[in-house]
Amino acid sequence: MRLASISVDLDSLPHYCRIHGLPESLLDARARTLVHAVAVPRFRELLDGLGVPGTFFAIGEDLESDPGAAAGMRAAHEAGIEVASHTYAHDYALTRRGLPAIREDLARADAAILAATGVRPVGFRAPGYTLNADLYAATVEQGYLYGSSAFPAAPYYAAKAAVMGTLALLGRPSRSVLDTPRVLLAPRVPYRPDPARPYQRGSGAVLELPMAVTPGVRFPFIGTFATTLPLSALRAAWRACRKDAFFNFELHGVDVLDAADGIPPELVRQQRDLRVSAARKMARLREVFGWLKAECDVVTLRDAAGRLSATL
Repeated sequence: MRLASISVDLDSLPHYCRIHGLPESLLDARARTLVHAVAVPRFRELLDGLGVPGTFFAIGEDLESDPGAAAGMRAAHEAGIEVASHTYAHDYALTRRGLPAIREDLARADAAILAATGVRPVGFRAPGYTLNADLYAATVEQGYLYGSSAFPAAPYYAAKAAVMGTLALLGRPSRSVLDTPRVLLAPRVPYRPDPARPYQRGSGAVLELPMAVTPGVRFPFIGTFATTLPLSALRAAWRACRKDAFFNFELHGVDVLDAADGIPPELVRQQRDLRVSAARKMARLREVFGWLKAECDVVTLRDAAGRLSATL
């Protein structure tokens, strides 16, 4: 039976302000904790309702600064959800900081997750899906079983470049980072990277589990599109991926939030998926999760990596 994994990046709203060049002062104390306080329980509800596990990618500084976030991750771990590393500070420019700074960030993230859950993470996802040789080397040093950072999606890459260019022209530059175009040629299925060129195949110790994209045009199958595309288009993308031995469905906390949750209108205007009601998005995700459960063995990314590593 094919394998599938459902993972959620727990990027808090300040990171979206940074993407869109908005001041973080727009966010009150409640808005800053919405992802952990509201989105995590909603994802728990979705996963529990279908009886499938998931993987949460947590940001270390959020767990240190928000006791509720730390408690939520401990509860998730105890319920069988994997808690993996999404770095300590979610610095979009982490790959540009040099190996010593990257090592420190990853070590601090591991320590925060260990303190919250009692277990050290074995999986990693880079901020903004951006990977390079220094960051890959740091994941090897940390002893991770897998990474899940490669996102070889041409439409996403083009859209990101356009948005960043527009914001720069408006005098409101994004703090996001555009990855090297080499990512567009990365394998779309699990592979062992070349440590010097991690978007190419090699013999690296840390297995890479790319995000799901369709064959050919490499259209991304991620939460933002799953909750906003017409159902017919989403079904077509799912059918295109059915021959893959592994399906890596990646989402974000905001994929189950909406404007009514108390998100500032300035951010809602920029993040259009927040205009779709949370109830509608959850209904769509419940349906998509059902597709995965009907046709795949749905496991955590940790378990998927364990099964796949013997064959790669």
